[in-house]
Order: sequence, then C-alpha cells, then structure tokens
Amino acid sequence: MKNEPEVKQIIINNFFTKDGKLKYIPSQLKKKLIILEHIVEGLDSTRTYNEIELNEVILTYHEDFCTIRREFIVQGFMDRSSSEYTIRDKKDWKRWDELG
Repeated sequence: MKNEPEVKQIIINNFFTKDGKLKYIPSQLKKKLIILEHIVEGLDSTRTYNEIELNEVILTYHEDFCTIRREFIVQGFMDRSSSEYTIRDKKDWKRWDELG
C-alpha cells in the first residue's frame, strides 16, 4: 500500500506533462481532487484573485478554465464573492485522502 504523498505524486505525474500542463481533467473524484489541490497549492493563499487573474493562472495548466474554476468552488478549495476568489483554509478543502 502506497502512502499518501506517493499516491499524490503518481496521480500528478500521470495527469500533468513534464512542462506542467494538465493533460485532461479526471472524472474520478479522488484524482480530480488531487489535481485541483495541486493547482490551488500553486496560488498565493494570502491574496484575492479577480476572475480574469484566476483564469490566466488556470490557463497555464489547462484551456478549460471555466470548469476548473467552478470545481475550485464546488469542491471547497475557494470561495467566490462578486467575481472575487479567495482560497479557503486548507482544513476546509474536500479531502481526497478521506475517500475510499
């Protein structure tokens, strides 16, 4: 049985190219949460992003910024208020490691 950091790294290696681009958005929830967590961890948790800024960051990973931005909200990684996005406290994120 692999430990959590190993599982996370394997998923990241499988879904991202060597230059950091997301190949595709996984449909399996556990893998999707790992991918979303990886992207959010690259953001500055102390600042607020407007929608355009967040889209630009997501575009560095994948062209479907609308889906990824929406998943950030749905899966509890970010909060949105009037097109302003903030990263939620990590303890409030949906946890991939608590799924079966």
